[in-house]
Amino acid sequence: AHAHPVLNHFSHVDADPHEVALWVLLKKTQSANKAIRLEAVQELADNHHWHDYQYQTAAQVIDHRTAVGLARMPQVDLRFFRHPPDSYHLNDGLRQLLASLPQTEVDKCVRYFTSLALRESTQSLAAQRGGLWSFGGNGLPYAQSLTSVPSEKVESFCLQALVQHSKVRSHCDHIVANGGLQLLQRVYQLRTDSMKIQRNIVRIIGNLALNEGAHQAIAQSGWVSVLAEMMQCPHIMQASHAARALANLDRETVKEKYPDGVYILHPQTRSNQPIKADVLFIHGILGAAFKTWRQKDRNALEEEEAAKREDDYTECWPKSWLAADCPNLRVLSVEYDSHLSDWMAQCPAENQRMSLAYRSQELLKKLKLAGVGERPVVWVAHSMGGLLVKKMLLDALQDPDMHGLLQNTKGIMFYSVPHYGTFMAEYSVNVRYLLFPSIEVRELCKDSPALRSLNDNFLNLAKEKDFKVLSFAETLPTNIGPMIKILVVPTQSANLGIGELIEVDVDHLNICKPERKDSFLYKRSLQFILDALQSAADLSAEYP
Repeated sequence: AHAHPVLNHFSHVDADPHEVALWVLLKKTQSANKAIRLEAVQELADNHHWHDYQYQTAAQVIDHRTAVGLARMPQVDLRFFRHPPDSYHLNDGLRQLLASLPQTEVDKCVRYFTSLALRESTQSLAAQRGGLWSFGGNGLPYAQSLTSVPSEKVESFCLQALVQHSKVRSHCDHIVANGGLQLLQRVYQLRTDSMKIQRNIVRIIGNLALNEGAHQAIAQSGWVSVLAEMMQCPHIMQASHAARALANLDRETVKEKYPDGVYILHPQTRSNQPIKADVLFIHGILGAAFKTWRQKDRNALEEEEAAKREDDYTECWPKSWLAADCPNLRVLSVEYDSHLSDWMAQCPAENQRMSLAYRSQELLKKLKLAGVGERPVVWVAHSMGGLLVKKMLLDALQDPDMHGLLQNTKGIMFYSVPHYGTFMAEYSVNVRYLLFPSIEVRELCKDSPALRSLNDNFLNLAKEKDFKVLSFAETLPTNIGPMIKILVVPTQSANLGIGELIEVDVDHLNICKPERKDSFLYKRSLQFILDALQSAADLSAEYP
């Protein structure tokens, strides 16, 4: 048996005798002399004075022969076997998985981040294998570093690169074939402390599930029970990631597929309720599929007031309120390219993908897979998301496959959409990037030709198809930095020129975050959705 690397690093250390005793015994369990080995195992089992972290250390370094010996000792302390999965082996595994995937068909960004992840992790591994074993007197810092999870950065780079690979159909087969499902299961179990890492992993599973050939492997590697549990998580983001993956796995009752970034907020479970229409939520540039649509943040005083009313705060009102008021709607929220937010600035290849045209084509493809356009649709968009909706509808005009989407679009609700640009573009670069990182700011300049033609074409389309339109405009400036307050989208820019325009006394970020279920902002939004869809049969029992 090879000695564990830790034991090789063990040298004369001024540690307390207790510490040395453990190391001496562990060293002896790997002796070539059988009598010495047996005696060491006996002593390990008989000494009940080890500290908790010493058991953890032992659990990580004993070989299987020693482990079997200990297991057969009467009343042995089970902490010898609580094997926290050795997380740098997991990171090794993630790196090997990444390195095994083809580099074709992923854009330069993914290649860039893959190389970054591999480079990062090589360094952190070297640090771990080299630096940790020279521990000082009490051995605690050393023991903690041995059992703690290594550089989260490596893990997060690896996972984000895997998310990108999992969007490429042919790469999914490689991920499954190379043991990715089992490896991700182990990382998931180890990372109960990080909802974000668990979400990223489930996002990968949801992408793999788009391919029916992988369904059996996904089930066999234990994912269905993990998703079932995550579905019941009180956090809407967790539940919605699980719901998307399970919908992609359920080919008995779901015909649509939900590609990466398309989240189903309602219905998340099987239901006999027929779905009459779709409502799509499209966030703005700095937004995301969930956080954009949360209830307005409360201060401490408001918290107390709400508690008296037994009024629960919701982190996603389209799911908590709209779905309850209109159970026969399918509510989808879409996330686009914010997946690279941590990377945007660093990735050289990211910029060409920032144009509205690119995003529009990508999103239309995804929505087509999700069956959007087969029933009546209402679009709800915040900020830059509204420009994207206009572009998608114009693009749909050019694509015969998407004509159903145009015929079925009944209404569009715009929350502070800069139809005529934003004055932001005239501010200093750093202020601009706070709100619109890396978007062609030219596209957003007040009166830019691109925006003007987008709007003219859209107005013609909207009149011809008779879309109902409601726009909300902010009247309060937004705090976008120390001492900087700006009216991001002035009313004249938020005014599309058709439909109703309502000014609301809130800032740019809160325009789409109603304060309460009985606030004007929510009630008016709900009313608009019901009015726009009323032609599409009876949607709601409570509303006449």
